[in-house]
Amino acid sequence: MRDWNVVISVRERGFRPAFELLEELGLVAKTDFYNILVMKVDNIRNFLETLREWVQDDPHILSLISRVMPVTQTFNFQSADEFEKKASEIASKWISMLADRSFHVRMHRRGFKGKMASNAEECFLDDFLLDALKREGMGGDISFQNPDAIVVVETVGSRTGMSIWTHGDLERYPFLRLD
Repeated sequence: MRDWNVVISVRERGFRPAFELLEELGLVAKTDFYNILVMKVDNIRNFLETLREWVQDDPHILSLISRVMPVTQTFNFQSADEFEKKASEIASKWISMLADRSFHVRMHRRGFKGKMASNAEECFLDDFLLDALKREGMGGDISFQNPDAIVVVETVGSRTGMSIWTHGDLERYPFLRLD
């Protein structure tokens, strides 16, 4: 599936039950990466709320699913340079949301081993956002301790998804597990 908007990490022995459970919420597909599923859902907030209710009713679900990450923006890339250009364009849309707040970028990369390093791309985007905030006359701080927001980057092969999550989102949806 190329048109995904959710990446799911499943736990050992949780692949089939997680796949079957998630099929009730949208189109689910396997990937070439171990214990990684992708989904296409119509409405991310509805998806998150339904999953939150399910987890409240049956906490065992978290023994199947390690991490769920919806993304709001996606793009394809073939090189680190192309990735940085497109990721910067998307991140620039979130400048006002990050103004005078603490944040950091968290990347989960699957694929492009040896061609891209997650920590280098995280630093690149952190620096890009800080510079953009400064150019706009706004402040912002990189923080890994209880930040106000986290910019998430998920790659599955040559496809990237990005989203931004607030501290409140992380409390409401603990299965996001960003860090």
